Amino acid sequence: MRLLERKYTVEDYEKLPEGSPYELIEGELVMSPSPSFEHFKNSKRLFVKLYGLLKKAGKGEVIYAPFDLYLDEEDAYHPDLMVILKGSKAKITSEGVYGSPDVVIEILSPSNAYYDLKIKKNVYEKAGAREYWIIDPIEKSVGIYKNTQEGFKMLCRAEGKGKVFSEVLELELEISEVFSEV
Repeated sequence: MRLLERKYTVEDYEKLPEGSPYELIEGELVMSPSPSFEHFKNSKRLFVKLYGLLKKAGKGEVIYAPFDLYLDEEDAYHPDLMVILKGSKAKITSEGVYGSPDVVIEILSPSNAYYDLKIKKNVYEKAGAREYWIIDPIEKSVGIYKNTQEGFKMLCRAEGKGKVFSEVLELELEISEVFSEV
């Protein structure tokens, strides 16, 4: 849902009250309703899995929404999950993450699917995210895109059952780990 018909900047976005349910997408303030409980459970399961992996290996941080991600002057998002590895170009501060995470994970909802699959995907690609994961609770699918010189290319996808593999995280993930209780 668009707030007003004018371009906004990160400077405008930062003036919003803390906890405002908006993302800045290509200069537009877009309201994001609260996610469903299923969305929350999928995010929680994936966070726990990634947190355990990264903590054990000492590889970096996994951050869950809502936490600001600043990509340029017209784009400030709240990805569902983002991974920042040690040595990453992205910098974590108390205000948010500046620069592209190594891995960005978005869980589709009816209200955000267009933005996640089109606009944000293109911005993440240009900003240099190494992998972009799309989690679709309706299809019970996970798709992982790898950023190549030609842009994002599908690395792997599984629906219903099966596994996907993250090259960046060196992780094989069983689909049931995202969509059923672990």
